[in-house]
Amino acid sequence: MIGVFVGSLLGAMALGMPIAFALLVSSVILMYALGIFDSQIIAQNLISGADNFPLMAIPFFMLAGELMNQGGLSRRIVEMAMTLVGHIRGGLGYVAILAALLFASISGSAVADTAALGAVLIPIMAKAGYNVNRSSGLIATGGIIAPVLPPSIGFIIFGVASGVSITQLFMAGIVPGLLMALGLVVTWAIVARKDKVEVQPRASVKEMLAAVRHGIWALFLPVIIIAGLKFGIFTPTEAAVVAAVYALFVGLIVYRELKVKDLFNVFVHAGKMTSVVMFLVAAALVSSWLITVANLPGAVIGMLEPFLDKPLLLLIMINLLVIVVGTAMDMTPTILILTPVLMPIIDAAGIDPVYFGVLFILNNAIGLLTPPVGTVLNVMCGISKISLEDLMKGIWPFLLVEVIILILLILFPSLVLVPLEWFT
Repeated sequence: MIGVFVGSLLGAMALGMPIAFALLVSSVILMYALGIFDSQIIAQNLISGADNFPLMAIPFFMLAGELMNQGGLSRRIVEMAMTLVGHIRGGLGYVAILAALLFASISGSAVADTAALGAVLIPIMAKAGYNVNRSSGLIATGGIIAPVLPPSIGFIIFGVASGVSITQLFMAGIVPGLLMALGLVVTWAIVARKDKVEVQPRASVKEMLAAVRHGIWALFLPVIIIAGLKFGIFTPTEAAVVAAVYALFVGLIVYRELKVKDLFNVFVHAGKMTSVVMFLVAAALVSSWLITVANLPGAVIGMLEPFLDKPLLLLIMINLLVIVVGTAMDMTPTILILTPVLMPIIDAAGIDPVYFGVLFILNNAIGLLTPPVGTVLNVMCGISKISLEDLMKGIWPFLLVEVIILILLILFPSLVLVPLEWFT
């Protein structure tokens, strides 16, 4: 049954079929193999797969990201970062990292953050003399902080698929996300010394205070989300609505860069992005149901039974598997396909499911940077107008440090579990 499912899925993808449809095709083939084909089962699972209250967070966080870009919040974040650290040697790189961290704490989407940051900073960095390949690599690796730092869309999807608390996943992702940013800072400080660049003029204290004052509305949003979740004021789904309403209010009333006439296009664009993700989620949950019916998790547990009493070795094997899958599949389908298979193994081995969720999502985020399918890679190539080969030359030191952080989290679970206790 594992061979039937995996073989049909990879075969459909090899024919160029979109992943959502490939999942449906593999589900139909698996149903025939099990002798339970019924078109009503597919329809019912498609509907029930998308009809899930926690998944409502996805369209609202996507809408919040669109409103943030159109309403001037994104631009003010970059301007504030530029004013604070732009004068340091290699300062535009630190601007990119700081802005990526702030963007990640608002949108939760690696692709959206990479596109927004790259479009603004790549032309500026190229004009100042920075190596374009290296700058593009930095911005791409900064973009994948978004799936790890709350409010992560990846955590929402994993939480729905696994039944793990999304709020706890959000809280557990804070320190790993900050470690990723710190790792990029250290790496950039080492590699950027090769560039002979123009240093931005140092801003005066008055200019710094003005930049912080203009950007303070954008900075309040992650504070509101994290504080609201920590103190139980709202659920992650309600936090997404709060984020969207807040971004709408700031863009329309405070900054006044978002016009009422722009709202239709903003809602349509957010709706289109949401429809792609939600259809993929619905199709994958059909596969998840069939995976459970076919008892594929039980078969995998039987194969891995010798490793169940060796959690560290088991985690290493699982993460190697996810890295391999991540080179050929995007983040969302990987989460939805592997979660129902892996979670029974994690439970049987006695591994904390929240801790595993952080490792799993970080690993999937790294997969966004691995060719040939890496979505963030393709977005960055389009924005910076360089080839994939050139981008990989610039990205490897930053990608390496994020892999090292994943290894450290595997070896030292307290880096995730102790901060989780602090935040909860």
